[in-house]
Amino acid sequence: MNTAAAHSVAEPSSLSKTIGGIIVATYAIIAILPLVWIFLTGFKTPTDSISYPPKIISEPSVEGYVNLFTTRSRQTPEFLASLPPPQTWYERLVRSRNMVIAGPSKVVPRFVNSMVIGFGSTFLAVCLGTIAAYAFSRFRVPLADDLLFFILSTRMMPPIAVAIPIYLMFRNLGLTDTKLGMILLYTAVNVSLAVWLLKGFIDEIPREYEEAAMVDGHSRLQAFFKVVLPQATTGIAATAIFCLIFAWNEYAFAVLLTSGDAQTMPPFIPFIIGEGGQDWPAVAAATTLFFLPILLFTILLRRHLLRGITFGAVRK
Repeated sequence: MNTAAAHSVAEPSSLSKTIGGIIVATYAIIAILPLVWIFLTGFKTPTDSISYPPKIISEPSVEGYVNLFTTRSRQTPEFLASLPPPQTWYERLVRSRNMVIAGPSKVVPRFVNSMVIGFGSTFLAVCLGTIAAYAFSRFRVPLADDLLFFILSTRMMPPIAVAIPIYLMFRNLGLTDTKLGMILLYTAVNVSLAVWLLKGFIDEIPREYEEAAMVDGHSRLQAFFKVVLPQATTGIAATAIFCLIFAWNEYAFAVLLTSGDAQTMPPFIPFIIGEGGQDWPAVAAATTLFFLPILLFTILLRRHLLRGITFGAVRK
């Protein structure tokens, strides 16, 4: 008696796997191509970067990175001839363009500002969001649904709608063009996202784990740190990535509230275009440098993102 081979309805067929793989690979190629092009442009000369048809492969040059980290001044051939010979390879490169190095650029301080403001606001937003999400998840908060909607509504407003009131408030408080002011502002914006994301993760952690810990003699706070936080590592990692991406890429508040001491990379990169013409290799080099911390941060948290929400415990 012939019997048909058993086939699981949950297991995808070979054709489905092939089509899915093609779709994922196509999407990955489309998404990564602009990043690869930006990276390659950073190692082109200004002439090759604007050539038509575009040059995919060209003679590599670090002129874009030299222009990014230095401030240059164009001089006459007579003045250049009166100068002593260049001492370094990057000075020779700049002299070949009839320019001299006037000093370092502002890219390093701006990059440090982005690091301090981005990671500082992310840390505060995740800490406050975790505590608030735990309170909404574990305690009976009056009008909890209304409060959660109010918290989420702060995320719905476009930044330009509140830019002027925030600018006036920061000016009166002396927080304009300060790292502390930007950290507090980005924290306030990101807390709503952190609360909503983390509440969903904490709701999935069974209450019995905390009750068992408190029966063993732990306080509520000790149970929170020893039971809830390890279980919510996945949610905390995902929330931190989303909060950092917002704080790292935010432009509207940064261009309005900062101009010098606390200016970050997003409003600084457009100024590179206006210095001595359209120096696209320098812009691409700055974009590559700006992209690396987010990439490294995501890679470092990847193992936490792949863990199950009940890591280290028995499923309910």
